Amino acid sequence: KDVLIHGLIRDEKGRKMSKSLGNGVDPMDVIDQYGLDSLRFFLTTNSTPGQDLRYSADKMESSWNFINKIWNASRFVLMQLDDDMEIGDIDFTHVSMIDKWIINRFNQVLKNVTENMEKYEFALVGNELYRFVWDAFRSWYIELSKAGLQSEDQNVANATKSTLTAILNGIVRLLHPFMPFVCEELFLSLPHEEASINLAKWPEPIAVSIDQKDAEGVSQLITMIEAVREIKT
Repeated sequence: KDVLIHGLIRDEKGRKMSKSLGNGVDPMDVIDQYGLDSLRFFLTTNSTPGQDLRYSADKMESSWNFINKIWNASRFVLMQLDDDMEIGDIDFTHVSMIDKWIINRFNQVLKNVTENMEKYEFALVGNELYRFVWDAFRSWYIELSKAGLQSEDQNVANATKSTLTAILNGIVRLLHPFMPFVCEELFLSLPHEEASINLAKWPEPIAVSIDQKDAEGVSQLITMIEAVREIKT
């Protein structure tokens, strides 16, 4: 229904690409080196309304690294799941304070991403998803979730598995417009009902009762750990 008109894609020095200057970038060469999803994520999330975009090899590398982090985090999650786990097995009844923290963060990110997608602010969407996946999910929740996964209480362990599955499923669906091929592969590896992620709906907030004091407590814990790491460094 809508057509988005973006700015020019210029070279790293800001010059217009042309045959005479010999500064053109062949997208097929970039795809061979970094993959199609990396190029697509770079182009869509670095384009701001009304401005031109400079091609950047460093940012292409960053996009490639980001997808690798998503893939590695997904492998960890999939290793924790039972082979016969289905969507109906996801249960948040016994979620921990840590689980509630990441669910709360995801719901906030979902709200912000949805609002900015509707306004075509893809750069803001990309930044929001990058920070959530890289920092909150991969760097913190996956590490903190290991206590729940190793719990002797099977209900707690199952709740952590459910949270990991639900959050990763939501991440994959939010990122799908930007990196469709990687997300399709991961979606089909997770418990799912649809035959393809193309048939899946946009995520909805995860309905879990969350005490904001608990969420703030986890945030304070993370801040303390970061401070200790800085002092050690």
